[in-house]
Amino acid sequence: MNHKRFATGLVIVAAIATSGVALLPSTVHAQDAAAVYAQSCTACHGSAGKGDGPAGKFLNPKPTDFSVSLKGKTDDWIAKAIKGGGQAVGESPVMPPSPNLSDEQVKALVDYVKHFGS
Repeated sequence: MNHKRFATGLVIVAAIATSGVALLPSTVHAQDAAAVYAQSCTACHGSAGKGDGPAGKFLNPKPTDFSVSLKGKTDDWIAKAIKGGGQAVGESPVMPPSPNLSDEQVKALVDYVKHFGS
C-alpha cells in the first residue's frame, strides 16, 4: 500500500470526522465542551490532549500535545486555531477549521483544552 495515499486517506477521514461538529445543534452549551472535544478533536489529539489519537498517529506533522503547545498561548490564539484551523495561526494546515462552532462552543473548548496543560 502506498504510504502517502494511506496518509492522505486518513487526513480525509479525520476531516470528515471533525466536520460532524456542524451536525451538532447550535444550542450546545459550555458544559458540553467535553462532548464536542470527544466528537471533534479526540481522533487526532487523543482523549487526554497528548496528540496521540488514533488518526493522529498517521498525520504528518503529528498533532500537538496541549500540555506543551498551549504554554504561553492566549485564549484568543487558541480560539483562532479552533475556528480557523492550524493554518490560521501559522501551524499545521492538516488541522481542519471548525467554522460552524458557536462563539460559546469555542470559548468552552478553549477552557477545556487549557485544562490538559495544567
